[in-house]
Amino acid sequence: MYYFFLVLTLLLTDLYLFLNRNLWISLLFTFIALILFILLHKKYLKGILGFLCFVVVMVAIVLLTSAPKKLKPATFEGAKITDPIHVTEGTLTGVYNQDESVEVYAGIPYAQAPVGDLRWKEPQDALPYDEILAADHFAPMSMQKQTNQAISSLSEIIFYHNINRTIHDRYTPMMSEDSLYLNIYKPAGNKENLPVVFYVHGGSLTTGQSWWEDYNGESFAKNDVIFVTFGYRLGALGYYADENLQVESPNHTTGMYGFLDQVKALQWVNENIENFGGDSSNITIAGESAGSSSVNALSTSPLTKGLFKYAIAESSSITAKTPAHSYMNFDQAIALGQSLRDDLHAYTPEELRNVPAEKIANTSTTYGTINAMTNDGYALTKSPYETYLANEQNEQALLTGYNEHDGDFFMLLSGNINAKNYAEKIQESYPDIADQLLQMYPATTDSQAKENYTTIYNAYTFGYGHHVWSNLASQNEPVYRYYFTKENGSIGSNHTGELPYAYGNLWVNPSAYNDSDYALSNTMMHAWIQFAKTGNPNSPDFNLWQQYSNNNVIEFGEQVRMIQDPNIAIYQLLDSKNQ
Repeated sequence: MYYFFLVLTLLLTDLYLFLNRNLWISLLFTFIALILFILLHKKYLKGILGFLCFVVVMVAIVLLTSAPKKLKPATFEGAKITDPIHVTEGTLTGVYNQDESVEVYAGIPYAQAPVGDLRWKEPQDALPYDEILAADHFAPMSMQKQTNQAISSLSEIIFYHNINRTIHDRYTPMMSEDSLYLNIYKPAGNKENLPVVFYVHGGSLTTGQSWWEDYNGESFAKNDVIFVTFGYRLGALGYYADENLQVESPNHTTGMYGFLDQVKALQWVNENIENFGGDSSNITIAGESAGSSSVNALSTSPLTKGLFKYAIAESSSITAKTPAHSYMNFDQAIALGQSLRDDLHAYTPEELRNVPAEKIANTSTTYGTINAMTNDGYALTKSPYETYLANEQNEQALLTGYNEHDGDFFMLLSGNINAKNYAEKIQESYPDIADQLLQMYPATTDSQAKENYTTIYNAYTFGYGHHVWSNLASQNEPVYRYYFTKENGSIGSNHTGELPYAYGNLWVNPSAYNDSDYALSNTMMHAWIQFAKTGNPNSPDFNLWQQYSNNNVIEFGEQVRMIQDPNIAIYQLLDSKNQ
């Protein structure tokens, strides 16, 4: 029995070491410890005392071999260095990818670090640098709530069915309040007037990073599109609203610091992208989830007029009259800011700027998470709904849509839905239209109740905003709407499921995909690229995608075809409520 518990403890420790991305040598240390304890058992380490000593040794190995914190390389360690490129602040070099078809410039500062007195202020111009900047590693991800690495790896394996990152990335990515840097992927060599995609990462405005592999820009660069990603302030550090900060601001703004970072990065790209071969008059802003909500806001901000041409928005929108998430009115934002001050016991801007960034990022306010944009009168002067209603949007063409099961993972927080509590849950969640929903979606079995509730939740939380956005925008510009339904060996058509298809990154988890997935990815990626080039996703090789009209969308699934949006009846109910 003693040996059984030793081996069980070793296996559990090794599992944790693997998931926590500890150094590989840690596994060797555990086996050496096991052998030593077996050899010393009879003479020195008997019974419960010996077992407790073994547990202490395992804990020590976990602590002493933890994964190092390091920056992620732009391509790979030791990559060939590019020729120098000049930008406003100085001169920099990047690195080539494996086959030297793409040049990557990572960690380029587009603004000063928003630390110290610059915390909760509009982003300031980046400082010049005299020496050549080696742009060969991605900058730290923006400060955000710490997630246990073992839990993160386990989630990656369970939900994405991807073990590759845990095997290969035996380190912990760095995190910092100093994160206002961008990355540029360009085709190798000297090319000019290339279209540009400016990509805003997702993560509920509280998490995420600029270098996630699902939106790696190499595939776009290989097709003569320059791809830009960047970091911006998140959570309370990016969206905290405070009337005292509003007073000290020269623009009388507060609550939109992360969004203003996005504007600053877009301005930097406009000023410098021609040096990388890009065409500043042909920029497409793109994003998914909170990045898509941000694209929605960028499309309606007076600060970005003339800074981009087209917009791509995936799986989130704030154009509904009352958005489901990512946007709140200014009074709500101010009240939430007061809640943060109460929880931190810091009340003046000076006191708040002395609170460690880690503490702010890990504080959950009493009344909710600070992760929403607001109409501050500067970055946004109207709600997106009002802006589109007045035909004052900034883009000239829009590609937008969402996934069939976009909200399924979020539904895990809703508790068990069954036939017994189904009507009550519908009444609680949608009181204004509950009776109509229950007539349209009756449920007599547990499986039917769960399926219906999920359908309604997805349509309300993700689909409806795109419906409103498409209807308003299509009155004055071309709109192309999609509905992603492809299931696969990864997360299928759940939230973020379309990303590796649209951006050509199925290689991240190749065992999860088959030939049909690669064919669909090729279709989607080239449609996205064609849209970035021309504002129209169609080409001589692909001419199926009709402009949005009367709720028609293109389905990307086992088939690629034009269909009627399957959730239109729910949207119409919501339209009637929002009149």
